[in-house]
Amino acid sequence: MDLTGRIPQDFGNLTFLVYLDLGSNNFYGNLPQEMTRLRRLRFLNLNSNNFSGEVPSWFGVLHQLQVVTLRNNSFTGSIPSSFSNLSKLETLSLRLNSLEGQIPKEIGNLENLRILDLTGNKLIGSIPLTLSNASRLETLTISHNFLQGNIPEGIGNLHNLNLLGIEDNQLTGSIPLSVFNISRIEAIGFTNNSLSGSLPNDLCNGLPLLKELDLSGNKLQGHMPTCLSNCSKLQILSLSENEFDGPIHSGIGSLSNLQFLYLGSNHFTGIIPQEIGNLINLALLGMELNQITGYVPISIFNISSLQYFTLRKNNLKGSLPREIGNLTKLQVLHLTENMFTGEIPKEISNLVYLEEVALESNNFSGSLAMEIFNISSLRLVDLSANNLSGTLPSNLGSILPNIESLYLSALTNLVGTIPHSISNCSKLIILELSYNKLTGLIPITLGYLTHLRYLTLQGNNLISDSSLSFLTYLTNCRDLKFLSVSLNPLKGMLPPSVGNLSTSLTKVSARDCKIKGRIPNEVGNLSSLFEFDISGNDLVGSIPRSIGNLRNLQRLKLSNNKLTGIMGDNLCKFHHLGAIYLGHNQLSGPLPNCLGNVTSLREIYLGFNKLSSNIPTSLGNLKDLMILDLSSNNMGGSLPPEIGNLKVAIRIDLSMNQFSNSIPREIGGLQNLVNLSLRHNKLQGSIPDSMSNMVGLEFIDFSHNNISGIIPKSLEKLKNLKYFNVSVNKLYGEIPSGGPFKNLSSQFFLFNTALCGSRRFGVSPCPIYSKHRSNRKKMLIFLLLGIALSFVPITFVLVWIRYRKGNSAPQQADSLSIATRGRISYYELLQATDSLSESNLIGSGSFGSIYKGILRSGTPIAVKVFNLQLEAAFKSFDTECEVLRNLRHRNLTKVITSCSNIDFKALVLEYMPNGSLDKWLYSHNYFLDIMQRLNIMIDVACALEYLHHGCSSHVIHCDLKPSNVLLDENMVAHLSDFGISKLLGDNESDLYTKTLATLGYIAPEHGLDGLVSTKCDVYSYGIILMETFTRRKPNDEMFDGDLSLKQWVSYSLPKAIMGVVDANLVTPQDNHLNKKLDCVASIMKVAQDCCVESATRRIDMEDVVGMLKKIKIQLLACGAPGAPSIDRTRLGPSWEHGTIVEAPRSVIIAHALGQPQVGTHKCKPRAAEVRDQGQPKNRRCKRLGAPARTQVRELWSQASGQGSAAGPAAHDFSSSSRTSHTAAQRDASVLFDPGSTYSYVSSLFAHFIEIPRESLGTPVYVSTFMGNSVVVDRIY
Repeated sequence: MDLTGRIPQDFGNLTFLVYLDLGSNNFYGNLPQEMTRLRRLRFLNLNSNNFSGEVPSWFGVLHQLQVVTLRNNSFTGSIPSSFSNLSKLETLSLRLNSLEGQIPKEIGNLENLRILDLTGNKLIGSIPLTLSNASRLETLTISHNFLQGNIPEGIGNLHNLNLLGIEDNQLTGSIPLSVFNISRIEAIGFTNNSLSGSLPNDLCNGLPLLKELDLSGNKLQGHMPTCLSNCSKLQILSLSENEFDGPIHSGIGSLSNLQFLYLGSNHFTGIIPQEIGNLINLALLGMELNQITGYVPISIFNISSLQYFTLRKNNLKGSLPREIGNLTKLQVLHLTENMFTGEIPKEISNLVYLEEVALESNNFSGSLAMEIFNISSLRLVDLSANNLSGTLPSNLGSILPNIESLYLSALTNLVGTIPHSISNCSKLIILELSYNKLTGLIPITLGYLTHLRYLTLQGNNLISDSSLSFLTYLTNCRDLKFLSVSLNPLKGMLPPSVGNLSTSLTKVSARDCKIKGRIPNEVGNLSSLFEFDISGNDLVGSIPRSIGNLRNLQRLKLSNNKLTGIMGDNLCKFHHLGAIYLGHNQLSGPLPNCLGNVTSLREIYLGFNKLSSNIPTSLGNLKDLMILDLSSNNMGGSLPPEIGNLKVAIRIDLSMNQFSNSIPREIGGLQNLVNLSLRHNKLQGSIPDSMSNMVGLEFIDFSHNNISGIIPKSLEKLKNLKYFNVSVNKLYGEIPSGGPFKNLSSQFFLFNTALCGSRRFGVSPCPIYSKHRSNRKKMLIFLLLGIALSFVPITFVLVWIRYRKGNSAPQQADSLSIATRGRISYYELLQATDSLSESNLIGSGSFGSIYKGILRSGTPIAVKVFNLQLEAAFKSFDTECEVLRNLRHRNLTKVITSCSNIDFKALVLEYMPNGSLDKWLYSHNYFLDIMQRLNIMIDVACALEYLHHGCSSHVIHCDLKPSNVLLDENMVAHLSDFGISKLLGDNESDLYTKTLATLGYIAPEHGLDGLVSTKCDVYSYGIILMETFTRRKPNDEMFDGDLSLKQWVSYSLPKAIMGVVDANLVTPQDNHLNKKLDCVASIMKVAQDCCVESATRRIDMEDVVGMLKKIKIQLLACGAPGAPSIDRTRLGPSWEHGTIVEAPRSVIIAHALGQPQVGTHKCKPRAAEVRDQGQPKNRRCKRLGAPARTQVRELWSQASGQGSAAGPAAHDFSSSSRTSHTAAQRDASVLFDPGSTYSYVSSLFAHFIEIPRESLGTPVYVSTFMGNSVVVDRIY
């Protein structure tokens, strides 16, 4: 029937109605309330209509109902718990609706329920345990929802169950063993969840009636159970897309009823058992994507019922036997990417039902006899990448009348022409004939293939007429999306008709085709184009302005032509442009300033043109730029400091230009740069010492410039440097001999002013001062030191007087700074935390609890209260105080103050509003994308690097785990909980302890021997790194016996990483799936290197930081989420205080107002070694020479805006929204450049630039590093 409308309210008057079936109609709307009067109703079928609204709760009053089926409608809301009132209910089907919420636990009370079908909704939560009470249940299907958690063990109590379907949910944990003891069950379907663990070897002993077992798409592992042969009634067995390994058990050949055997996408090894040939009823056999070796048993070719046969991507060899012709019902044959040899048997022509044959990437040989495939049902033929020879038959269209996809690329010797009869293949969608030896004209009859979407003919010897008329005919192919004719000697000129090609066209590639003439304006009509490649031709004229209409363009490749004119601002109109290749042309004029607005750019190739003018400062806005090539042009002027903003760049080539002045010191911030070439310019000044921070550099070429000064010895820290050419300059002084300089040759230092050093560099030895001169120098130093010491008392008095004056002046301060300059009393803490109420409890640990509090100023804090009932809590409190008072780092939790008396001890900490990493990994309502997880783990690594290598005494955290990684408002990670940490003395590398950290994260030597060192932290970090990307705790229930998280991940490397990575991070539909998986595999390799059993072989955290930052660059290159979307706003008068400007995670800026008294020191990089009075603990400082002092003053002058209109001198920021960093707590974030000459901007941090307190009457502005942002503050 085809009834429509709403159910009339009068239906409620049918009070004697027992049976109501309105299924398969077009009724819509809500169910009327009046139906509650149908108290005698037993059967209600409303299937396949358009009912909407919530499922009424009044169903609960229709106590006689036995069958309720509402499937395939548009019901929303939750499942009413009132269904539990229907004690006689036997069938409840709510399939294919839009129901949300959890499955009501009350449904388990329906003791007569036999069928429960909730498939195809949006249900969440876990499977209620009470379902095990519905003891008469025979069918339970709750597939295609969003259910989480484990499968309840009690499901095994449903002894009458014959169908259990829980496919396509988000279930985790192992399959309960009780499920395999439901003796009446016939079908089990757990497809596409995240179930783990192994299958019991006696799986079939309790399942005598089992016909269907589908466990595909999970994370199950181990060997195939040997007892599967006992499931004698089994018809469907699918174990695909799991992590099973070992051999395929031969006993499977005894399952005579088996029709469907799918074992693909696992790690099975060994050979294919010949016993499989006994499965005479088999219709589908899938073993693709494994590591199977040997030959295909000939017995398989006797399974005449076989319809689907795929063995692709294994290591199989041998030839295809003639017996393949026995598979007369075969429809799909996929054998790609193996090592098959011999000729393709002609008996394939017997397979009259064959629809797909894919033999690509093997070693099949012989002639290309297309007649073999004269099968009218064939839709796909793929013979690419084989050793086949021959020509395309002239009657190709009649041989393959229904062909849709034809792949014949990269054959050994495919010659001849493309036959015109190909136009008879009227259903053709994909035609792939690339990289062969085809000749002759590209037939215009290709234009008759009106369904054609992909046409690839590149890499042949095809030609065309002078007007490339085949392009005109292809305008008839209105579905065409991909067109490639590259690497053919087409000659000719692009016709204006190219603009009439399909508006669906996304890629056009015609590189290296000897095309002449101009680029037609009509190209701008191809509105869907994302790649346009006509490089390597003989094109002339200018770039048409219409090309700016291609708003979806991502890659523009016009290099290696003869294009002239200026670039023009039409190239700035692209919203998604990622790469621009215009090199090797004759373009002139300036580089458009607006190019900096195309913030999606990642690659710029403009080398070998005639471009002039300066590099526009706007290029600094391209925060995602990875490659910048402006080589061999006529560009000049200074290199802009904004070049330091290109934080993810890996290659910069500015060689063969006219650039002058000095190399900007900001270039030292490019820590990911691998290749830097500035050769053949007119650069002056010295090599910036900040370049020692460019840890990724492998190639530097500064040759043929006018660079002077010394080669900084700090460049010895560049461990990856392999090429360093500074020849033909004006350098002097000693050539460094350590680090990478050990492997450099003399040719890199030729023709300089006065270099000296090792003889292997081809220079003179450096002069050695005589003992007499040395003694005179020492006397002079002592004399000057005595004079300096005599001024100390005078200086101290003057400083004290100015300090008194400075303190008497009124000062502004924000709420947090007020709180942190004095102690906070016990009663203030009680008031702030509502008397330590449970509602404010945000966490608990081994020695106490943490509460959120709000001070009277409105500032949020975290209060860690120690449980003094535990004796160890006293030591934990003392340890945290001892450790944290000496530490200053942006990735450590900052202590504001403490509160301590006889019976109460607490630390007042900076509040972290986003909680812990543990919460974000394992809470259902929280999610971290792949870039956020990597950023967090880089933060943790930086914190450990500082603890292990940046402090005067090495600090061992000893208890690394996700719950101790806290996240601030910008998702920047802070390491916390130093309650059991250890301090190593100057001569100690390890020590013994009886304190154990959290199980699962403990290094072997810590757990067994109590021996702790920095390498213990490295081990724990590796475990957390694996946990973060797999979302598996090391003590997960799947890790028992011999299997650990570390081993589980190790088994997946390098090719099976998809099996261990958190399923929410990457999906098979990702555009850059393989690249992302490669990045995750690299991350897991770093984690494995951290977790090596031997502590001495583990890598250091310094290496971990460097490796993870390189992986981050690779991840950015494949479009991972989390890459910062940068606001390019520069500092200017329009700023207001508290403005947050997004920036890459490594941007650090410091500004000051007023002219300070500058005293400079050169010290080892121990940023945190300062006392509250501002005196450095490290007494090994040496006074810098005049050139270095001048350099620091220049640095200060630029930072303070003196002499610069864009400086911050004109700003007047209020302090109302200052961040939770006081001056006394600021860490290396306020440095200009870690690792070189350090410059602090407060007398509280007088380590390298000392400012008398009297000069702090004017505000000092500091830009603080906060996650992906820079927050401007001022302090006094």
